[in-house]
Amino acid sequence: MVTTHNLGFPRIGARRELKFALESYWKGESSREQLQALGAQLRQRHWQHQSGLDWIPAGDFSFYDQVLDMSFTLGNLPERARGFHGDPLDNYFRVARGRSARDAEEHAVCCGGIAAGEMTKWFDTNYHYIVPEFTAGTQFKLDASRLVAQVREAKAQGIKAKPVLIGPVTYLWLGKAKDDSDKLALLERLLPVYAQLLEELAAQGVEWVQLDEPVLVTELDAGWQHALNQAYHHLKSSSVKLLVATYFGTLQDNLYLFSNLPVAGLHVDAINARDEVRPLLNLLPSHRVLSLGIVNGRNIWKTDLNAALDWLEPYAERLGDRLWIAPSCSLLHVPVDLACEQELDAELKSWLAFALQKLDEVKVLATALDMGRAAVAAELAANQAAIASRRASPRVTKPEVRAAIAAISPALGRRQHPYLVRAGKQAALLKLPAYPTTTIGSFPQTAEIRQARRRFKAGELDEAGYTRAMQAEIARSVREQEALGLDVLVHGEAERNDMVEYFGEQLDGYAFSQFGWVQSYGSRCVKPPILFGDISRPKAMTVAWIQYAQSLTARPMKGMLTGPVTILNWSFVRDDQPRAVSCYQLALAMREEVLDLEKAGVRIIQIDEAALREGLPLRRSEWTTYLEWAVESFRITANGVQDETQIHTHMCYSEFNDIIESIAGMDADVITIETSRSDMGLLEAFDDFKYPNEIGPGVYDIHSPNIPTQEHIVQLMKKAAERIPAERLWVNPDCGLKTRQWPEVIPALANMVAAARTLRASA
Repeated sequence: MVTTHNLGFPRIGARRELKFALESYWKGESSREQLQALGAQLRQRHWQHQSGLDWIPAGDFSFYDQVLDMSFTLGNLPERARGFHGDPLDNYFRVARGRSARDAEEHAVCCGGIAAGEMTKWFDTNYHYIVPEFTAGTQFKLDASRLVAQVREAKAQGIKAKPVLIGPVTYLWLGKAKDDSDKLALLERLLPVYAQLLEELAAQGVEWVQLDEPVLVTELDAGWQHALNQAYHHLKSSSVKLLVATYFGTLQDNLYLFSNLPVAGLHVDAINARDEVRPLLNLLPSHRVLSLGIVNGRNIWKTDLNAALDWLEPYAERLGDRLWIAPSCSLLHVPVDLACEQELDAELKSWLAFALQKLDEVKVLATALDMGRAAVAAELAANQAAIASRRASPRVTKPEVRAAIAAISPALGRRQHPYLVRAGKQAALLKLPAYPTTTIGSFPQTAEIRQARRRFKAGELDEAGYTRAMQAEIARSVREQEALGLDVLVHGEAERNDMVEYFGEQLDGYAFSQFGWVQSYGSRCVKPPILFGDISRPKAMTVAWIQYAQSLTARPMKGMLTGPVTILNWSFVRDDQPRAVSCYQLALAMREEVLDLEKAGVRIIQIDEAALREGLPLRRSEWTTYLEWAVESFRITANGVQDETQIHTHMCYSEFNDIIESIAGMDADVITIETSRSDMGLLEAFDDFKYPNEIGPGVYDIHSPNIPTQEHIVQLMKKAAERIPAERLWVNPDCGLKTRQWPEVIPALANMVAAARTLRASA
């Protein structure tokens, strides 16, 4: 019999219940007990959703981030968070976001704010994790209470639980040595704590434990490869059976190492690494379980079940009861339930599968393998009809878009003159001071904005009324910025629900769910648009809003756009053509918007490419091809304008040092980047590479409610000036401010503007 299991389930809730509970707790509007009760309700519901699987994950639920959970389980807290004597959950949130709850009556911070943990992308996904921090003296001490409690909960509910942990080598690989020490030297201290944890789980009656080691799909030097061998030889005597899981890519030169780890089972991503399954099977010892991730855990298209069975059946015959099947990775990256969707048209909906539907696919495949296809004939026929419908639909392919792609030439990606020529013309036109100040684009999405949007969608507010409501919010943003003394203003993006969804809603070839939320970090959720067909732009998308904002001020107003690579990487992308083709289609559509903004008199246009780096293949040897089409897509979007039009781009929460030359190749006049959580550490790239254009290193962390001081901002900018000429530096936050509140934003920006004035005075 084939064994079915799951690697992880979306934790946020089908209606974002966890998001709202977290934010209520952080505001002091609800208690710790209420938050914990909501967590227990979600876990119970999610385990019930997974009933019918042979093994169900436990420990995959988190109040913020699974890597941060692992840090607390291992007792690896940053020095600044140690010695805290309040509620451990509050200390957890202090590391996650710099601050935890507020007292509901006094509106006072209940615990001291600290610098939040650095945050970056989880491999090549849009999920962010809190980076573990290490020093040469780091010690580990087990706290298994969270995981043991969830295992006990599952057991009490009759759940056959398989605890899920970040593997020890991946945990070290994900972290950062704050003193430049060797992270791998900590492995010998770490492994006994992992061994102790496994014994704690065995004492709870646990049979299988899943250890996630996605580091295996990256390029590892001999030291890291040896660490994997060392780790699992140390843990092989554990009283539980270990399933080592890898996903998101191919094993390549780690294939032999992976196949010979001394564990009871291995999980491989059979979506990305399908061609490696046969050689892996030839290396697999005869007693070892092989789990195949046959259903795509990162995208929302239905699995072609008949094709999957054609591929699976020979392996099932060969492996017998040693074959497990599952989604390719945790379902954290997809929405919960397609059945919630009432507005998607029936044809498009028939092409999709969210988390619950993906688990149904796993169950159908297992039944067919165990009992024959006849046992699930109706399900297979319905699936085949949906697959055929998508392939034949005229909604998917548009000849005019294909013709435009074929006509792309290198000239589309070139500015008229190099940066130095452009910079002189832009300076004469814009007349900005030294250390010009700006923000990244969005301002707080207030209750009034959200209410107006809800009423408009419900038909309770007509278009004219909605426009007036949004204009009022834009006017407020402009007034606040002028009062603060910012040099380059933004309209605040009141009318935008999300930086990708907003554009996708106005582009042909996209569709939108009502409840297709996925977690980006903490309580932050996004609802990725569904890119199902060829892309085109029917009409201008932002021009009227930017024109209105510019009419309210004499100061420069930035036009705000999302770049083609970010729209691509933050969408559920069609899987029936190369990603590069879809990106070029988006580039041509967004280029039309850039040119329309310029015609409307907008002289600064920001094209955000926050997700450029996260689209990188996990293996450096594959980067060049991706970067070529990604950078060219940006250039096609940006470079049709006149020299006098200043092009900005923004990148956030990415380790981009190793692609700095490609970023320079984008040839944006100004780039703004996240640097505050790393204490300007990301600017080390500029020690060896002289970035040719202007740059705005983010000077305060917008993902934390902590308000930066003027002195701290001055200090950060002085660090930046050690690497970048002061005349090419801008002063700005790390990212957009939509998730903050005005009472936080105004004093923070006031300190930022005051810091810029101090810097000018001392220049």
